[in-house]
Parts: sequence; structure tokens; C-alpha cells
Amino acid sequence: LTIPHALLHERRFQLGPLCDINTDLMHHRLGRTSGALNRHLTTHSGAPNDIVRVTPLKTRNHTQSSDVEGSVVKTLSPDTQKKTVAMGILNCTPDSFSDGGQHNSVDRAVEHAQELLCSGADIIDIGGQSTRPGATQVGVEAEIERIVPVIKRIRELGIEVPISVDTFYADVAAAALDAGADIINDVTGGHFDSQMLALVAQRQCPFIIMHMRGDPSTMTTMNDYSEYDGDVIRGTRFELAQRVRAALDAGILRWNIILDPGIGFAKEGVQNFEVLRRLSELTARHIRAAPGAAIHPSTGGDNQESEEGLIDENLATELVNYPVLVGSSRKRFIGHATGRNDAKDRVWGTAATVTAAIQGGAGIVRVHDVAEMVDVARVSDHIYR
Repeated sequence: LTIPHALLHERRFQLGPLCDINTDLMHHRLGRTSGALNRHLTTHSGAPNDIVRVTPLKTRNHTQSSDVEGSVVKTLSPDTQKKTVAMGILNCTPDSFSDGGQHNSVDRAVEHAQELLCSGADIIDIGGQSTRPGATQVGVEAEIERIVPVIKRIRELGIEVPISVDTFYADVAAAALDAGADIINDVTGGHFDSQMLALVAQRQCPFIIMHMRGDPSTMTTMNDYSEYDGDVIRGTRFELAQRVRAALDAGILRWNIILDPGIGFAKEGVQNFEVLRRLSELTARHIRAAPGAAIHPSTGGDNQESEEGLIDENLATELVNYPVLVGSSRKRFIGHATGRNDAKDRVWGTAATVTAAIQGGAGIVRVHDVAEMVDVARVSDHIYR
């Protein structure tokens, strides 16, 4: 047995998983990193893409399952995914911008979770604290009281749907995982609570890292991307890469990381449309320079596939092949474009953003109106996937 295999550089089924572990591993004979070899293989050799990426789930219920389909969220990579994953929103809050107060009892919350499932939701995202602009923090104990009984009741009913918990508190995340949740959805990407990254690494659960600046009370004033030549995608990429690097350094497995560009978070109306329009660039290897931006020429070596006119970003880590979640549902920028002041009247506008997200390669869409958006996603899947 020869390790590494003599034909490693020609085998995508070996290089792909190796890059998930370490893209900087140097091949002892070829003198190139695993990441560089994989880039060459996927962009120049014409090797078939026969790898199906999965996001594993490790709840107490799923762990003992012998059914692989039941223990993973399948294929969230844009180049192999055929079906968009629908994440249904369940807010157990009195003050969420769209549906606050509607599901703030256990019975009503569980009933709505069942409605979301019947409508086609693949994941239920449960939140106990509003993150709308200007929202105040409710604290760990209050958040646990709101969401943990709901999770427990769902599991007691034998409902095996993957559950995501929308929180930036490590203690809330731990309590939710203990109750039967599968995924942590942190709008701060682990920045707010210094214990969050360590917890996720220990529990080995999927972790959604969203781009955000400040907190809900300050983020609306933090939408200046002038340090990135006014390029919101460039700024989002750079700052997301920093959070991903921190997660990897904390021991979070690469395949457990899902990216969220943070629609409506530290971005004003026009910037949200720009993010959707250019979503595919979020996880691109390089992006083109805007007029006046710093660029770098082709430098050879591991970057020998680079071209003139690309931005010299100096990302903390590349974001290629990370799955992407988009949460645009009913948000204010849709209301500004359509003139719909009531968030519940923004279903059609949301449909347009879901289509744009799927066209841009999003693997998961987080939505309120699940039945309608599942139809939108299915048609969009046929067009774009």
C-alpha cells in the first residue's frame, strides 16, 4: 500500500475528501498542495464530478439509524445538488418582524412545525430571540425556556425532521442539542459568544455561519463597505472567510460549515439585491476587480490558474465548495421594492429572491411561506440545476 496513492492527483474521489480535511497539505512528489491539485483536476482535466457532498447529522435519534438518507442533509454542493433544501422558519418569539407572537406557546409552536412539514419543509429552524433590526437581547434563560420545550415535544411526537436552532448563545445551543436539535444557526458566526465555536467543535454538528456586523441594535449603521471599494460581495467574502478560518482553527469540521451571506444584516436595500445578483461569487475562487480596485497578476505556483484583473483579496481561507443558505424571506428590502409594508404581503417578492438565490447556487433557502416557496424552488431547480 502506497500512501498517498500514486494516482491521487487524478482521482477526484480521493482529492475532494482530502481537501475537506486540509487544502494546504503538500504532495511529497509533485510539490503542490492538495488544494492546487484539486483545482487543476476540476478545471482542466475534465474529470467527472461523481462526488455527492453531505452534511452529517448526529442527534441522539439519528445516530443509531442505519439509513444514510435519514442521518444526512444530502448534497448541498451547487455542482451536484438537484433539489433545493427548504428550511421552514418557526419563531417562538413575541417580537419577530414577520410573525412575532403567533407561535409563542409550545402547543402552537409544535402545531406550526407540523404545518411546515406538511408544506414540504426539509428542516425546521427554531428561534427564541428576534434578530430584526433594533431588537433587544432577551438572555440565555428566556431563550432556553422558549425553544427547548418545543424541541422536546417535537421529538416526543416521533418527528425526525432535522431541527436547526437560531441562536448566538453557546448555552442555548448546548441545551437545544441536548433536547434533540441537529444544527446551530448563529447569525454572528460564532463571534458574539466566545464559547460557541468550541461547543460546535465538541458536538460535531452542522454550523451555519452568517455574515453580520455588530448586533441587531447596531447593524443597520454598519453597512459601509468603502474599505472594499464599496463592493458588498467583496466585503462579505472577506469577513465570512475570517469567521470560517476561526471555526476551522477551533476544530469545526469543514463539512459541517454552511455559509449565509446575511441578507438584511449590515446591508441596506440596494446591497441586498447586489448580494443576490452576485451570489455565485460568494464562494468563487476569485472575483473580478471593480474599477480602481487592487488587482494581482497571475503569479504561477498554486495560483497559476489565476488571470489578470482579479482582486487581491488575501482571504483568511478560500470559500470554494462551501454550501450556501439564503434567508431573504419577507424582509424589508422586498417591501421597499414592492411597496408592501406588511411583511406577510411579501410572498411574491420573496419568490423572486428565492429564484435568484437558487440561480446563484444556494443549497438551502430559509422561508416563512414553505408551501409556496417549495413550488418556486422545484421549478427553479428544473431551470438552474
